Amino acid sequence: MRFRLPPAFRHPLALAGMAATILSLTLFFILLLLEQFGFHSNPYFGLLILVAIPVGSAIGLLLVLTGVWLDRRRRRRSPESEQTEWPVVDLRTSRHRKLLVVGVALVALNLILLTMGSYGAVHYMETDGFCGQVCHTTMEPQSTAHQTGPHARIACVDCHIGPGAGALVESKMAGARQLWHVMRGQVPAPVLSPVRSMRPARETCETCHWAENFHGEEVRVFPEFANDEANTPAGTTLTLFVGGGNAQLGTGTGIHWHMNLDNEIEYITTDPARETIPYVRLRDRNGVVREFVVDGTTPGQLAAGERRRMDCLDCHSRPAHTFAPTPQRAVDTALVQGRIPRDLPFVRNEAVAAVSQEYPDRQTALDAIATRLREYYAAHPVQDARLVDRAIRGTQDVWAKNIFPSMKVTWGTYPNHIGHVDSPGCFRCHDDEHTAKDGSVIRQDCELCHKES
Repeated sequence: MRFRLPPAFRHPLALAGMAATILSLTLFFILLLLEQFGFHSNPYFGLLILVAIPVGSAIGLLLVLTGVWLDRRRRRRSPESEQTEWPVVDLRTSRHRKLLVVGVALVALNLILLTMGSYGAVHYMETDGFCGQVCHTTMEPQSTAHQTGPHARIACVDCHIGPGAGALVESKMAGARQLWHVMRGQVPAPVLSPVRSMRPARETCETCHWAENFHGEEVRVFPEFANDEANTPAGTTLTLFVGGGNAQLGTGTGIHWHMNLDNEIEYITTDPARETIPYVRLRDRNGVVREFVVDGTTPGQLAAGERRRMDCLDCHSRPAHTFAPTPQRAVDTALVQGRIPRDLPFVRNEAVAAVSQEYPDRQTALDAIATRLREYYAAHPVQDARLVDRAIRGTQDVWAKNIFPSMKVTWGTYPNHIGHVDSPGCFRCHDDEHTAKDGSVIRQDCELCHKES
């Protein structure tokens, strides 16, 4: 017996919907097989399989139902319409059995597709590839910094999305809002920092880092090089009083005294970047409370400010997305790591000059850096031309990992408040200007935290 569609399914809209659904099913299973056998590595591929195709299938089913409804409405309104009652399914009839089998099979396949797509889409949207590469321009600075930072092996969602259904729903709603901003071109450039919706450090940093651990003193070397022909090393060595601990351990000193669990520090900041802090409240382990206020601060300013309990992120403000604060520091780090050869005369001076210039886009910058260094060393020949090539690649890498013109990210855009050389850092509070009623101040004493070796 020849198979024919029921009249209601012959409406052009229903036919288009069936074609879209069948095409979506076919593409889904073909692309799923390609993914399983490793024939792709593009992050957009997952977006296609788990989001675009299931949406196409759902739209196809909606078109089928709409076409059937339109056809039945036309038949009811037409004087010469045929029978408008609900169709009768007679399983004793071969044609009806075939139609039922085909219908159930299509519905089942679409349910499988939509279920797999929904489940896969939720998990795909939690991958670093989705976070950093799908919205390429918007998240390129953060993704690049994450891939080369100390937390590169920590997934984005481990810090940005909390456990449980509530956190999942909140993150997806925030993601939908951000996608709408991307589509409308309303994404701020640069992306604002700090992130107000960031999970507390106790739920993120402290799942790996033990806040009560006593570190004692640690020696750190901060590399620097001169701009002379020999690129002479001129670093600074400091002994940092990291300290830490709590009452149970019998300690509570040093820089990590601020995170001592027996102390509670709150502050009020009056600017979005949290760099102006006119008020600090300390409750120590004995329960004594002191409030330190900068002279001239009004109650209205404090009422309008943001009150926050101090945690890791107030000093370690760029733990996973770190950018070099200045071109000098970026080049010095590249020299230490060997990405820029120290044997090349005046390379520090030339590399800093090259990456300090403003360029409209990435390709222009890479070409200009290469041209500048080649022209300089053409006028000052060196014995090994390979050193020049290494210097060019290293200098281009320094620029590409720190500067993103499309998002207006440049040197110092995202300050790191560890220390106080390149950003206000410690001096936001330790400035000898925060005074309590008893006359005590938050001291700006260098040797509270370190001493030069």
